[in-house]
Amino acid sequence: MTRRLLLSHLSLAALVLLGLEIPLGFVYTRAEREQIVNSANSEADSVAAYAELSLTARRRDQLAERAEHCAERIGGQVVVLAADGTLLAAAPRLSGAEERDLATRPEVTAALQGRPSTDVHASTIGGVHYLSVAAPVGRPTVQGAVRITLPTDAVHSRVHRVWLLLVLVGLAVLTGVGAVAFAFARWAGRPLRRLEEAAHRLADGGPAAPVPVTSGPPEVRSLAAAFNRTAARLEHLLASQRAFAGEASHQLKTPLAALRLRLENLEPAVARRARPRLAAAITETDRLARMVEGLLAMARLEEDAATPDPVDVGEVCAERHRAWLPLFEREGVSLVLFAGSVGPVLAVPGAVEQILDNLLSNALRASPPTARSPWSCGCTPGPPPPARQPPAGSTCTSPTRAPA
Repeated sequence: MTRRLLLSHLSLAALVLLGLEIPLGFVYTRAEREQIVNSANSEADSVAAYAELSLTARRRDQLAERAEHCAERIGGQVVVLAADGTLLAAAPRLSGAEERDLATRPEVTAALQGRPSTDVHASTIGGVHYLSVAAPVGRPTVQGAVRITLPTDAVHSRVHRVWLLLVLVGLAVLTGVGAVAFAFARWAGRPLRRLEEAAHRLADGGPAAPVPVTSGPPEVRSLAAAFNRTAARLEHLLASQRAFAGEASHQLKTPLAALRLRLENLEPAVARRARPRLAAAITETDRLARMVEGLLAMARLEEDAATPDPVDVGEVCAERHRAWLPLFEREGVSLVLFAGSVGPVLAVPGAVEQILDNLLSNALRASPPTARSPWSCGCTPGPPPPARQPPAGSTCTSPTRAPA
């Protein structure tokens, strides 16, 4: 939430800055260009007026001095032409190619034709950008033309500095907005962080400490109140389950222990040929005790209660075959166990025995009397075709991981 709030504030501030600084930069750039054009037009009009007076008084030497003085002052080039395009004065001096090309330039041609408007063209000479302005000499009779060329590097430098300043100001404003937005986002997200910490503590098995509901927006306060009610309800249910597990543990373990003790005490009074059945009953009692212990551990939400352990499926199948065989014989159903083993598999303790007991119980109820139920690990008891009986010593087909 903090990142989203910070990003939203920075995005809004960036949009506002872009909407203000970009138009401001373009306005300043256009103002600088207009200023240099107006300055060039003023210089051209001033030199044109002086050239008209000089030509009328036939003082061309003074015109040359005026052109040199103006060129030195503006740091550019001043050229004065006669009405026929003849060069009257130039500062600094022009080469032969530049002098021949001068009369063909668009701004000079327009000025010699006496147009009221001034043509402005930008050019590059020797890698330096120049702005050329031409104005007619004398009106309404055109006596010549004046061409002023000004370098624009200074203007471009000022424009670049202004753009750089705008960028730096924008970054400074974004930094300030980011700091304020981060503080605001941390303040706004504090109730949610408390809820998150409480949820993590509850998920890790810690106490369900209530979260304050007196700070934050109304939605967050309502969420905190609902979380407190849920945590209290969950803690009550867990406490009830622990109490039940503890009570059930005592209520179930005591009768099982008493039953096993009674069975062991019966051993001297049982005939020798019935003692294997007594041992099987004691084994069943021990298995029932382990099963009850596993169920109680699951009820107590113990993590290691559902941890799979290696189990020898072949040994479990043989043990369950010995336990169920008397019951099958009493019902007149044959139960056959094929020898073999698939090796150890991963299973929850007691799960394989429960699965086999359920399968054998269902098979006994569904099998008619005198039926023959061959049994291999992973095969459902029932009368298979005689031709497809697996040979002795075949391995079981159960999966390598028994379900829990």
